[in-house]
Amino acid sequence: MSNHVEIRDARRSGSKGAFGPRGRKSRPKTFGTEESANKYASENKIKSYILENLKSTEAKEKKIRIKVI
Repeated sequence: MSNHVEIRDARRSGSKGAFGPRGRKSRPKTFGTEESANKYASENKIKSYILENLKSTEAKEKKIRIKVI
């Protein structure tokens, strides 16, 4: 990178590509197997929950989300 670009970025308090957060909603954590979802729930002390498959019933793979009751 040329020197004038580094000086410009320093004046702007960081590089042009380093913007702040977008304000995007965080997505729910998903799992590939029911065993990994149950393990995560027990490690994080989640007592009452339902495992919800986000993919269709015809799909070969699963995408499981923990839904807290």
